[in-house]
Formats: sequence, structure tokens, C-alpha cells
Amino acid sequence: MLSQKTRYTIRALQHLADHYGEGPIPLTAIVEAQKIPAKFLTVILSEMARAGIVATQRGRDGGYWLGVPPMDVRYGDIVRLTRGSLALVPCASRFNGKQCDNCLPQSECRLRSLMLLVRDETAAVLDRLTLADHIELPGEEE
Repeated sequence: MLSQKTRYTIRALQHLADHYGEGPIPLTAIVEAQKIPAKFLTVILSEMARAGIVATQRGRDGGYWLGVPPMDVRYGDIVRLTRGSLALVPCASRFNGKQCDNCLPQSECRLRSLMLLVRDETAAVLDRLTLADHIELPGEEE
């Protein structure tokens, strides 16, 4: 399951992608449009700025914008930055893998094999899609 932080981050970055090239977007505009608490959004955008995804400008005409083109921001990277891994269980994490508590040896665990497959399929989708991709809303037709 995605954390609230990850969901808020994706929504904030989608908002910035929708306004890419328009200059700084005030924090209040993102808060109002995406229904994200201002204090939480400030922390999220600061983390994304440290990661080089978001740029910021202080002052009256300040705000936030994507520091890279939307096509260069993959959803998989956003999830990894906010959650640490795409894996649903610790033993299926590609880079931070560790034995699950109260589990069988990894060589005998069929659940781990399943979760490795789920992680790889999830990564394939999330690493293919970027903030530039149009993702249809339910009932929306192109």
C-alpha cells in the first residue's frame, strides 16, 4: 500500500507537471487544488527539491516548479524516494532486502517468489510511466 506521503507527493508533482513552464506555483495553489496540508506539502516539496526534482523560489512571487521536464520524472522514482522500495515485503526489496520476521528460509519461501514477481511487474509499469504521460480518469475518453 502506498503511504499518504507517497500519494501526496505524486499529486503535488502531477500538479507541477500540469503547470510545467509556467513559472513558480505558489504553495497555496497546490494546497487548494490537491487538498494537501500545507505543512506536510512544504516538507514533501523540500525533499523533492533536495532530490533535484523540484525547484523553488522564495518571496512574494515565489513558489515551486518542476526542476526537470515531466518526461524525466518516473513514477517508480517517486515511490522509491518516498517509500524506499517498490517491494511489498522486506525480503523482496532489490536494494534493501532482508529476511522477513517469522518467515521460512528464503530458499523455501514461495511467498517471497511471488512478491519478487509482483515487485518486478510493478517496477516495469511505474518505471515506464512519467509525469508527462496522460493517465485517463475513469469514464474519460481520448
